[in-house]
Amino acid sequence: MSIATGLSAGPDATVDLVTLAVNEAMERAAFGHVNSMLLFLTADFAAIAQSALLAAAKAAECTQIVGCTAAGIFTESDWVLDSPAAAAMVFGDGVRLETVREAGQDDLILSMAAPHCLDSAWLAMPGHRFGGISGDATGQGPYKVWNSGKPSEKGRSETRLSGAQGVVGVSQGVLPLCPPKPVTEIRDNDILALEGQSALASLELCLPPEIAHRSRIPLHLLMAGIALGDPATAIGEGRYRLVPIVSANDDGSVTLSLAPDQGQLLFWALRDPVAAERDMRQMLSQLDRRLGKAPDFALVFPCMGRSPYFYGGVDRDLEALKKEYPDMPFIGFYGNGEIAPFQRSNELFQYSTVVGLFHV
Repeated sequence: MSIATGLSAGPDATVDLVTLAVNEAMERAAFGHVNSMLLFLTADFAAIAQSALLAAAKAAECTQIVGCTAAGIFTESDWVLDSPAAAAMVFGDGVRLETVREAGQDDLILSMAAPHCLDSAWLAMPGHRFGGISGDATGQGPYKVWNSGKPSEKGRSETRLSGAQGVVGVSQGVLPLCPPKPVTEIRDNDILALEGQSALASLELCLPPEIAHRSRIPLHLLMAGIALGDPATAIGEGRYRLVPIVSANDDGSVTLSLAPDQGQLLFWALRDPVAAERDMRQMLSQLDRRLGKAPDFALVFPCMGRSPYFYGGVDRDLEALKKEYPDMPFIGFYGNGEIAPFQRSNELFQYSTVVGLFHV
């Protein structure tokens, strides 16, 4: 096996915890020399990031280390939230992580950024980019990104996986509450009317009974979906962009974090664990067909809002991955934004899970 993982957790963020994760990965690996490594650490390590990287480099005798700190991390063995932990994936033989100096238009590029270092120009650069933003639900926190074994001054990382071929997919996993309707009146980010009806009335009419009876609408569970292409098939084929709802207003409008254009088709959706789990399974099936071979490893980037807390204490996304590929190593972190190629561009998603499957 040219790829293997290790995971360690403990009461304190120490370099010994990092060494334990790296050593476990190396023990599982069937190769002698580690040429590169993915290293994800919980945010507890932000203050000692450089010391942690030095410990990892010493343990693996490798300086090409890529990764970040995050609110939570995982491998195929387990996930860790709310306590110090380290996760490592080591690469050997002909598979390696290479720092991108100049990206080709068709290159698949692992991309990570701290919340304050993300910008649309970077996402629009050449290459099919996938990965995540190393922030928590607030987009704040002491987050670090590293490349070539040292913290990145730009707060971003761009890496090519040499010696492996891969495909990337995104599971947005919401339950649509109505068919797409045209936005007929808009003011800045306020949706005033859908198909001539006030936006708030349109939202309230499609709420399921268990939500409709509440005294206040649980906006954190609801999203607006902007349909792309043929509206008859956009939802079923996953051709939509989810937009968080900021507020429901007394004037009957609904404020979104991103304004659609007038005339665009919009639907209301519910963040639902059952729908998300089903969508994850469907997405993995599609990726499997696209890859055409059994994958050897995976890189996974879920939103913190789709962590085990969303699923009631069990990460159903990771369970689906393990069920489909029982012996496959994978690694990832829970972030505050997910990056994936989508509709001929690189997009930033929310409340989604991005998966890259690779074969050697």
